[in-house]
Amino acid sequence: MPKIESLAGVSAKPPTANERKLAAAYEKIGKLKGEIKELTTQRILLNKSLESSRKTTRPRFTSRKAGTRRKSDWVRVIVTDTHGAKIDKDAFAAVLSDIKELDPDEIVHLGDAVDCGGFLAAHHTLGFVAQTDYTYEQDIAAANAQLDALQAAAPRAKFHMLEGNHEQRVEKWAVTIALRSGKDGEFLRKLVSPHSLLHLEERGIRYYRESEKIDGGRVPGWLKLGKCWFVHGISTSKHAASAHLQKAGGNVVYGHTHRIDSAYTDGPEIGQIGAWNPGCLCELQPLWRHTSPTTWGQGYGVQMVNRSGEFMHFNVPILNGKSLLMPLFRK
Repeated sequence: MPKIESLAGVSAKPPTANERKLAAAYEKIGKLKGEIKELTTQRILLNKSLESSRKTTRPRFTSRKAGTRRKSDWVRVIVTDTHGAKIDKDAFAAVLSDIKELDPDEIVHLGDAVDCGGFLAAHHTLGFVAQTDYTYEQDIAAANAQLDALQAAAPRAKFHMLEGNHEQRVEKWAVTIALRSGKDGEFLRKLVSPHSLLHLEERGIRYYRESEKIDGGRVPGWLKLGKCWFVHGISTSKHAASAHLQKAGGNVVYGHTHRIDSAYTDGPEIGQIGAWNPGCLCELQPLWRHTSPTTWGQGYGVQMVNRSGEFMHFNVPILNGKSLLMPLFRK
């Protein structure tokens, strides 16, 4: 009987290099088959999704024909801080040209129609240098000429004017001269105030003093027209637009800072509201600023108002004595 040797302790023969390459190839082929199967499944799903989207009813979007201006729609123009003898003539001429084209139904002047320097400079902010190159009489004459031009450019427009802090200088002067006698101070104010010397009543321009509540309003000096407030200005801070918006709790247009500015907010009850400063129409670098460059801007505001009182406000900048509003409209 042949002798059978035990396999115990005998080690398996290691695979050759070719066998290892072949095993690796089979493993790679297996992975590729799995990836091909997954990609095939994704392709089937994408084809089904594409076919489904083709059958889905898509919404149709069409443009509306632009409507013509209705009789109940109207235009309001806002100007501010013209400053009488210190007006920038080129900027004002640009505004007059636009106003003739816009043919507004209403004009609101936010105040500081006169500059009131000279003998009234003591009632300006601390450090003011008295301007001696014009008289109060010349200041009033310049402001009268500007009102003449505005009313000639917009003969149909209803005109409102707010008292600014520069007009208020006259009231402060009158009270000081009258030794704080209220009645005598009021008598002097009526004699020399811009309200009287600009002949606002004869012009049919309603004037609103900062010390008076307007049409039963709660706060003096705030004018409400439709869905927008108008005030000369209650803040000169860096974020003056936001400050006015917060105080108004609604849409508001203001002046006083001479800076073109705007701010917006939104709420669940009030909806979207905004605050706007259209800029000034006076000289951009007055004597009292000395060597400190201003951050002022020249311009005016326009509001397109519909029958419900809703409006679109936009500031129109005046750059180097020119407005680009009408050239854009005519393109």
